[in-house]
Amino acid sequence: MMRAKIRKIMTGKRRAIAIAVALVVVVILIVAVGARSASGTIKNFSVAGPFSAFWQDITHPLVSENSTPPTGTSFMNATSGVALYQPADQYEGDVIAAVNKASPAVVSITISENVPIIENCPNDFYYNLPQDLQQFFGNIPTSTPCDTGKTELQQVGGGSGFIISADGLILTNKHVVSDTGASYSVLTNDGKTYVAKVLARDPNQDLAVLKINATGLPTVTLGDSNGLRLGQSAIAIGNTLGEYSNTVSVGVISGLARTVTASAPDTGVEETIEGVIQTDAAINPGNSGGPLLDLRGDVIGINTAVASNAQSVGFAIPIDQAKSAINSVESTGEIQVPFLGVRYTAVTADLATTKKLPVSYGALVTGVGTGQPAVEPDSPAAKAGFKADDIIESVDGQKIDATHDLGNIINQHNVGDVVTLVVNRAGKELTVQATLAKRP
Repeated sequence: MMRAKIRKIMTGKRRAIAIAVALVVVVILIVAVGARSASGTIKNFSVAGPFSAFWQDITHPLVSENSTPPTGTSFMNATSGVALYQPADQYEGDVIAAVNKASPAVVSITISENVPIIENCPNDFYYNLPQDLQQFFGNIPTSTPCDTGKTELQQVGGGSGFIISADGLILTNKHVVSDTGASYSVLTNDGKTYVAKVLARDPNQDLAVLKINATGLPTVTLGDSNGLRLGQSAIAIGNTLGEYSNTVSVGVISGLARTVTASAPDTGVEETIEGVIQTDAAINPGNSGGPLLDLRGDVIGINTAVASNAQSVGFAIPIDQAKSAINSVESTGEIQVPFLGVRYTAVTADLATTKKLPVSYGALVTGVGTGQPAVEPDSPAAKAGFKADDIIESVDGQKIDATHDLGNIINQHNVGDVVTLVVNRAGKELTVQATLAKRP
């Protein structure tokens, strides 16, 4: 028993020594943190001796304002005292930076209409009953819902868009603002609301441009969608469900140059959209018109549709297809769609084999199956001498293939542009120039 008591007392002394050493270390730390709080940066303490390595280890998480914290750590802002999150890796940091770059220019679009006010109107339900039966019901008042002709402005939908000029031009989808009788307003990222005017709706693509009366607005950076690669990262931002503004989802580019037939859920109107980007970044109702970004935070597409019978299959219009529409609005106040004037079908390896074509790529000029001429009379193509069964191989050096459709290439130009086309006619290559006109 005595030995046991002594052993226990000795253990208590060791603990007391350890606690004393720990208290000394804590005091040193408090002094260091106090120095940081007072000056905004850590003092350069010079510690020598057997505890120097230990000191460096325990002070490692304390980072000065002008230094870079270790990966995966967080630190306190010396001014506000708020913990600042540090990305766990480079990819996460790039996503956060891209969102921070673009978000200030992403807007929510509200759609409002004058809808009927349904009121309860008096109705003598028992008036048509036989007189001898009416006495059993007494004089009980009744009413039925009725339309008195009164209306009130109510929000009926919502979408997204993004600011492309500091003076208030906003790009969105045509189907977001398709109702010519509706009123539109824009909620910017700083919480301000503006009345919006629809400047132009693209007759050929699902694009529209709005205008709000404001200056000094933040804008997005328009990227390059021609160089997209399968598997590269994609970030979608939008007003999800018309309620959760600036919702962010992340995925990859899942496909390129897709052709989809999309229908608006409210009207059921269908539209075929060619050359779109496929992504698995979640695009939800209300995201329509919002930007699809790359890791630099540049806009590479306009979110426009989702596959209703699948998950994580969304589509975006490549931004390069919208650039000519933007230029057109800025210069003319409307979207003027460039027009070549040929009907065509894409040449594939199977089509080349079946029809014994001289090449397995390009656009075959043909009106077969449409009931229309292959070359539109008095069009730029007709004036340039195009003929049925010509194969357009390239436009301005851009080869026409599975990922570069003729229509999409033409849409990237402006009305009045002179384009150089390489045409294969019965096995012989010709170089032809045409001046693009405004689509009639």
